[in-house]
Amino acid sequence: MAGEAARLPVLLLLLLLGASCGGVTAQVFPPWNGTFPMGPGGGSGGSSAGGGASVPAMFVFGDSLTDNGNNNDMTSLAKANYLPYGIDFAGGPTGRFSNGYTMVDEIAELLGLPLLPSHNDATGDAALHGANYASAAAGILDNTGQNFVGRSPFNEQIKNFEATLDQITGKLGAGRAAQSLARSIFYVGMGSNDYLNNYLMPNYNTRNEYNGDQYSTLLVQQYAKQLTRLYNLGARRFVIARRGVDGVKNMVNTLNVNLPHAKLIYVDTYAMISEILRNPWSYGFSVVDRGCCGIGRNRGMITCLPFQRPCLDRNDYIFWDAFHPTERVNVILGKAAYSGGADLAHPMNIQQLAAWQP
Repeated sequence: MAGEAARLPVLLLLLLLGASCGGVTAQVFPPWNGTFPMGPGGGSGGSSAGGGASVPAMFVFGDSLTDNGNNNDMTSLAKANYLPYGIDFAGGPTGRFSNGYTMVDEIAELLGLPLLPSHNDATGDAALHGANYASAAAGILDNTGQNFVGRSPFNEQIKNFEATLDQITGKLGAGRAAQSLARSIFYVGMGSNDYLNNYLMPNYNTRNEYNGDQYSTLLVQQYAKQLTRLYNLGARRFVIARRGVDGVKNMVNTLNVNLPHAKLIYVDTYAMISEILRNPWSYGFSVVDRGCCGIGRNRGMITCLPFQRPCLDRNDYIFWDAFHPTERVNVILGKAAYSGGADLAHPMNIQQLAAWQP
């Protein structure tokens, strides 16, 4: 395994290992029920929901998998606002850790929404359709990702949302703002950095303070408090993406019982990308063991350097760099989260969540 591991992108290696450390469950390739959307997917532009938006807005909280430029103005080592990032995006480099779309870009289009502004750009009427607060290197815990210096942990992202909420309330009034929030989608994908850039880092003392079971319990307890905080601010429709933290699905089930008039769904992004890795040719991919852009053996150790030349056949690659999928994978994942079956999204998918009546 050691020899093989040296040839794998970091993200693929984590999937194969199931991010197992201590009590973290290693379950990467679950039984498949055949609800994953087949075919290679699209590129920039994705699919259109048509007929207008199905929700008023979407608000995104997360890490580099969904960051769309929130780290750009920070003193941070976790940035992607330079080529070759964004090489296939209509606006060029924006801060997205991809050659083009992220998963939430595709979901926004499927919901009939415009691409969401980053937090700093969510001013005026732009904020009425939602905003993206995701920050590369961010985690559930405030000290996660400190090796990268600047980043916005989940708690800070919630504070940023509060500032946006003040804008929306000022535009719509308290009553209409509350109604809009209750029908909006809140997408949250946190947790992988709490392992990659905290628990597994040698300069952190976390592994000496918690075993694997204790740490995952700590993360889930903090995560539940943070999601409840969003609920108290008016959120009612939550999409919780799997990010390697054991116990999150059970947390979603518990919060569905404890938070009146709210619906949380659990989207198994690990299962989705595992399906692509199992059957890459079915989805039009031919390169599975190296990044299109990056540094180290098979471009699978760190992210892309400024103006580094990426691969030319990007549609053939699953991995863009050592940690992030290509745009084509992101589009497929977005479609799966939007309309996939119960093996991918529990207890319903995003399309059903948008239409859900409390």
